[in-house]
Amino acid sequence: MSETLTADKYGMQAALKALGLKEINEGTSTGSNNFGSGETISSYSPTDGALIGKVTTTTREDYNKVMDSATSAFLEFRTMPAPQRGEIVRQFGNKLRELKEPLGKLVSYEMGKSLQEGYGEVQEMIDICDFAVGLSRQLNGQTIPSERPGHVMREQWHSIGVVGIISAFNFPVAVWAWNTALAWICGDVCVWKGSEKAPMCSVACQNIIADILKENNLPEGISCIINGDYKVGEMMTTDERIPLVSATGSTRMGRIVGATVAQRFGKSLLELGGNNAIIITPTADLKVVVPGAVFGAVGTCGQRCTSTRRLIIHESVYDKVKDAIVGAYGQLTIGNPLDEKNHIGPLIDQDSVDTYLAAIEKAKAEGGNILVEGGVLQGEGYESGCYVKPAIIEAKNSYEIVQSETFAPILYLMKYSGDVETAIEQQNGVAQGLSSAIMTNEMKEAEKFLSFAGSDCGIANVNIGTSGAEIGGAFGGEKETGGGRESGSDAWKVYMRRQTNTVNYSDELPLAQGIKFDL
Repeated sequence: MSETLTADKYGMQAALKALGLKEINEGTSTGSNNFGSGETISSYSPTDGALIGKVTTTTREDYNKVMDSATSAFLEFRTMPAPQRGEIVRQFGNKLRELKEPLGKLVSYEMGKSLQEGYGEVQEMIDICDFAVGLSRQLNGQTIPSERPGHVMREQWHSIGVVGIISAFNFPVAVWAWNTALAWICGDVCVWKGSEKAPMCSVACQNIIADILKENNLPEGISCIINGDYKVGEMMTTDERIPLVSATGSTRMGRIVGATVAQRFGKSLLELGGNNAIIITPTADLKVVVPGAVFGAVGTCGQRCTSTRRLIIHESVYDKVKDAIVGAYGQLTIGNPLDEKNHIGPLIDQDSVDTYLAAIEKAKAEGGNILVEGGVLQGEGYESGCYVKPAIIEAKNSYEIVQSETFAPILYLMKYSGDVETAIEQQNGVAQGLSSAIMTNEMKEAEKFLSFAGSDCGIANVNIGTSGAEIGGAFGGEKETGGGRESGSDAWKVYMRRQTNTVNYSDELPLAQGIKFDL
């Protein structure tokens, strides 16, 4: 480790200070607060291997104190009018605007995504706050016609309680904001277990909202964080005081969370794995195809649940598209994500590097043809050992490795012949169902792709890639992706409980369905 950290010249020290965190100093805790009394988690940047900071894990005793704080805060917060709760979210969004640069830098440095993507993630937080503020005046029920004279039926929505949030390392702040901004305007309070691979991001976010709650004389239990691995997450999934658990991560994790929460009749919102494909038809415009496919495949170093894993290309344009994609890969720059000249940063840790290398070997063993060689980068600037080269492999959809999700920049190319229905069948022929896209200038093909017999994914795009979602639409997928929906549209309803009311304003008591019950 050099005495002058590579992060210093990019203003990381000032960024940490702005977020209420101490300076980077190897061997010293960076967190401004302790959020547990258990073992220590050290956060090392995959960018340069430097120690960013340490947090302590949450013990069972710590957890119960957090839950006492959250449940008590809920009793007060739920009585606050929704537009006033929206005002708190508005203040949070404005604070994020002020701190977009330092928080974006922290996201980039601790997780490894490019600086532009780090800024983009904070912008997602700001956008969902704006969305939630407006929504705080639109948590509408409905009036329903009654079959009985002198009666009216209504439907209304109530706060649900404590929302447990388990988020993943690849979006260490945005996914939490998707959940909390909506949960808060719904009158819920939140307990968040961020990824143990990016704990400083969750501490920074907690510092921001804690200041706002204090300024508004609101209970600190409205927003809580807990730290640790899956054992800490299990405290939430088994806790009957938490009616909703929102979990983002692998399909394997989701199976456990979903089953555990269902066993106690709780609700779960699951955002799990993706195995996303772009169909490229004969009429596709290469000016759209190339940037859409390349960013989808290499953005966040392939560590997005919406990352493009497969290109399904019509045989008539296969060679042309292949050459264009391979040529574009030759222009990519890999290096420190805080340097805006670089397109791609590192993978999150050594385990991810090992998984990436194993996937390439598996693809070769199954018969894959390497078009762009992968591998680990070494030398100056790559000392962390987490920088890898994006790989392109010609493969078949039936390969076992293609059927699974590898969280790394590996893109599989495959052909289809015949009509677009053949390509759609190939795209749908995986267990996951998150994001999908078609590149075509043929209206009939686009509409078939979007029809009930088309893409089976929760997200289906035309002439844009699989990666990069706006907060206005509900985000989520089907099949092994878990079926959850976050962010826009009517996703707010999962954070509330529905109640049907029937009011009799007559002087009689007629029963439904014409039942007679005379006394």
